Amino acid sequence: MGGRGDPPRQGRAARDPPRWGIPRDGGLAVKFLPFVLRNLARNKLRSLLTASAIALAIALVCILRTMPAGMDAFLSSIASNTRISTHNEAGMVYQMPYSYLQKVRAVPGVVAAISWQWFGGAVDASRGVEFPNFAVDPEDFGRVYEDWNVSQQALDDFRKYRDAAIVGRGTLEKKGWKLGDVITLQSTLFGLELSFRIVGEVPNPRAVQLYFQREYLVQAFAALGTPLDSTGMIWSRIDDPERVGPVMRQIDEMFRNGEAETTSETEKSFFGNFFGSLKGIVTVIMIVAGIVTLCIVFIAANTASMSVRERVGEIAILKAIGFRSRTIFTTLLAEAVLLSTVAGAAGALISLALTSLLRSSLVSTGPQLGPLTGFVVTDAILVQAIFIAFFIGILSGWLPALGASRRSVAQTLREVF
Repeated sequence: MGGRGDPPRQGRAARDPPRWGIPRDGGLAVKFLPFVLRNLARNKLRSLLTASAIALAIALVCILRTMPAGMDAFLSSIASNTRISTHNEAGMVYQMPYSYLQKVRAVPGVVAAISWQWFGGAVDASRGVEFPNFAVDPEDFGRVYEDWNVSQQALDDFRKYRDAAIVGRGTLEKKGWKLGDVITLQSTLFGLELSFRIVGEVPNPRAVQLYFQREYLVQAFAALGTPLDSTGMIWSRIDDPERVGPVMRQIDEMFRNGEAETTSETEKSFFGNFFGSLKGIVTVIMIVAGIVTLCIVFIAANTASMSVRERVGEIAILKAIGFRSRTIFTTLLAEAVLLSTVAGAAGALISLALTSLLRSSLVSTGPQLGPLTGFVVTDAILVQAIFIAFFIGILSGWLPALGASRRSVAQTLREVF
């Protein structure tokens, strides 16, 4: 009890009525979860339409995100850090003397090297080249591509039979071919028609290329009275990743001022440049994904604003009976976040089904965008999708909730009455 000269007692800061038991920490939203759910269910059709829009947008973002992710995964899956390519400095369409191969093999650090000669063969000339096919040196094929896990029996047969061919599993599945089949390819480049016996596969569903013996092509050229003494490319495997850079510099320096100057690069760099035209498509895809996300923010924000506007009277009453601004702000924001996050999770699940359909349809129609059409929704993409939906809820609900919580009781009641 205070004395007569004591200063007047200060009243306790206004707080929510004890019967509501409003906590001061982050458990506020959990405490009012039933209240939030009832408000979401108040206009079921609007909540359903908003959730559907968010879910479809998140599914679209997931599908678009699979395309650059598929390209990165493709480059990582096919590239070795010890394999390098050497080609004409003027460009890959220009040839190099075939004698370069022996000189490259003699460079210290080179474990094995083979030549690549583009054949440009097509099963049906009217449809063009459907899969890459090259003439290579069979002796060192298994050593250069030892990480491809081609069976030893296939490698032995590849060296043994002049018309042998090793085909990627992707092409085998697409064409319905199997080991032992004999196929015929018509070269769109040389005007030759050669038959091949499939003796092995590259056991990777993404592998689509076909390899056959260079000697087979040399004999075909000889039959036409034309010698084949050049090659388009040389692939080498280096014994140590630390020596890749020095070996590439030594090879290029060796052919400096030669008949054809060369450029050597790592396998990942080579395929990255080869698919360079797709990088522009990836950029466009990412921009479209960003625009879609922004559109959904506006849609969800409009829905949250409409919901708040319809409940101005209720908000005024809540404030009049003692609800604090923080409580009102948190519950309104929780509505937007909960709706968006649940819709985002549904959209992520929808993307799994849609990508499965896209993959199955591409098996029959054929991939037109190469490594961009993997359509594999990774765990990282799913987590990103849910976080995007969560932040859409925050961005869309923040301003409407903040405006409603800051409005005074008198101002709110004047708007109502």
